[in-house]
Amino acid sequence: MSVLDKSDSAVDKEGSYQELHRPASEFASRSDYLDHELQIMRPRRWGLNLPGRDFRFEWEDLVPAIAGTIGIIAMYSAVMMSWATGLSQAWPHIELGKDFAIEVARVEMLIPALLFCVLASGFINPRANLAGNHGPMIPLIGTIALAGAHPLALALLLGVFGLLLSYFKGGSKLVNLTSEGVAGGLLVFLGFTGAMSQISDLQAWAKGIESADVAAGSMGHVGLVVLAVTVVIYALLAKFGKRWLAIPVCAIAGLLIALMLGAGFDLKFETQMGLPNLNPVYWWGSTTEGWMLGLPNLQHFIASLPFAILAVAMWSPDFLGHRIFQELNYPKNTDRVLMDVDDTMTMCSIRQMVGTAVGGGNITSSWGTYMIPAAIAKRPIPAGAILLGSLVMFIAILGFPMDVAVWPPVMRVALLVGVFLPLLEAGMQMVRDTKDSQSAGICIFASAVANPVLAWALTMLLDNNGLIGDKERAEKLTVLDKIIIPGGVLIICLLAMLAVGMLEDQYGIKALL
Repeated sequence: MSVLDKSDSAVDKEGSYQELHRPASEFASRSDYLDHELQIMRPRRWGLNLPGRDFRFEWEDLVPAIAGTIGIIAMYSAVMMSWATGLSQAWPHIELGKDFAIEVARVEMLIPALLFCVLASGFINPRANLAGNHGPMIPLIGTIALAGAHPLALALLLGVFGLLLSYFKGGSKLVNLTSEGVAGGLLVFLGFTGAMSQISDLQAWAKGIESADVAAGSMGHVGLVVLAVTVVIYALLAKFGKRWLAIPVCAIAGLLIALMLGAGFDLKFETQMGLPNLNPVYWWGSTTEGWMLGLPNLQHFIASLPFAILAVAMWSPDFLGHRIFQELNYPKNTDRVLMDVDDTMTMCSIRQMVGTAVGGGNITSSWGTYMIPAAIAKRPIPAGAILLGSLVMFIAILGFPMDVAVWPPVMRVALLVGVFLPLLEAGMQMVRDTKDSQSAGICIFASAVANPVLAWALTMLLDNNGLIGDKERAEKLTVLDKIIIPGGVLIICLLAMLAVGMLEDQYGIKALL
C-alpha cells in the first residue's frame, strides 16, 4: 500500500494544506505525490493564496506554462493580424500592418498577463482558469471589422454579457445540462477538425517555402517529416505516461528537424527588444495613432452587439471542454481544485474589458493551451499561472522569441499535440456506451452541417428531452432544464449567427444586419 492509500483518510479530514502536505520522498511514485497534492489543496476563492501556505511550485508546472506561452503568442498574433487586415479593408483611412499587430500583441502579453495570470488566477482565485484566447472567433474577426464593429465596443459588450451570465450561474448550469455523449461528440469534432487544420497549414507552409536557392514546392517533404516525427514522439510519451511533456518536446523537435532539413532561411528574427506603448490614449484617443479608430460611438456598439452575444454563447462549450480534462485526469476527492466555470467566466469578462481598454484587441476565453497540459500533468491552476504570466511578460519584452513561437513547425506542432489531439482523445473517452455514442454521433453530424456551437445547443435540446441519448436521464430533468434553457440557448445562438452572417458561406443565407 502506497503512502497515498494510507493518507486517504487524512485527505478526507478537515485541515489546512500545510498540515496535510507530505514530502514527495514519502510516496511510492511521483504520480502518487501529485495526486495527494491535488486532494489536500484548499484554495481560497477571492482571497489571498500564498506559495507554501496554499500551494507549491513543482517542476511539472513549467510544462503548461511553456505550452500556454507558445499557444498564446500564436493566437494573439493571429488575432491582431486579422484585426489589422479587416480594419484596413473596412475603413479607407486606416493602414495597419505587421508592426501594429506585434505591438498590440505585446500590450496584451504584458498588462493582462500581470493582472489576470499572476495576480488573479495565481494569488486571488485559483479556481478561475486563466483568461486566454477565443480561438473559434478568430476566423470571424474579418467579418466583425467589415460589419463596422469597434474592438473596444465589442469588448465592453462581451464583458457585460459575460458578467451577467456568471452572476446568474448560467455557465455552470449549461455545463451541468450537457450530457457526456453531447460533450464527447463536441470534443471529438473540435479535436479532429482542429488537427486536420494544423496538418494542412503545416503542409501549405512547407510547400510555400522558397528562396534564391530553393524553388517553391520543393520543400514539401519538411512538413511530412516533422509530422511523422511528432507522431512517433507523441506515441512514446503516451506509452510512458508523459503526455504532459508533449508540447515542449514536440515543438522543440519540430524546430530542430525543420532547421536540419534546410527550412531555416524561412525563420525571420524581426521583433526587437523593448516595451510597447502602454498609454491607452495612444491606442484609442485619436484617428491617427494606435488603432486609428478613436473612441466607439453608438453605431459601433450596434454593429458589435450580435458578435458579443455569439462570443459569450460560445464560452460554455469551451469551458466545458477544459473542465472535463481536469475531471478525466485528476484523482477522486479533488472537487476543490477543479476550475469553477462561473468564476472563470467572471475573470474572462473583466479581463476582456480591461485588456482592450489599455490598447489590446484579443477576444478572450478560457485558456485551453494552458489548462489541457496542466490537467494531463495533474497540476492545479495557481503555480503554473504565475509561471506562465511571468514567462509571457518576459517574452513580450525580449521580443525575438515571438518570431520562433509563431514559426509554423513550432506553432502548428504545439497546437496539434497540446490542444487538438488531447481534445480528440478526451471526447472518445467520454463516449462509453450506445446511448452516449448516439448523442455524440448526432452532435458531430450537426457540427459538420452547421458549426459546433449550434450543434451543441441543438443536441443538448434533443438529448435533454430524451429524443436521443439517455431517456432515463431526461425523465429526471425539469421543464426548465429540458425545454426553456436549451431552447432559449438554441434560439439565441441561431439568431446571433443569422445576424452576423455565419451561415452565408455554407448556405448563402445573408446577414440580417
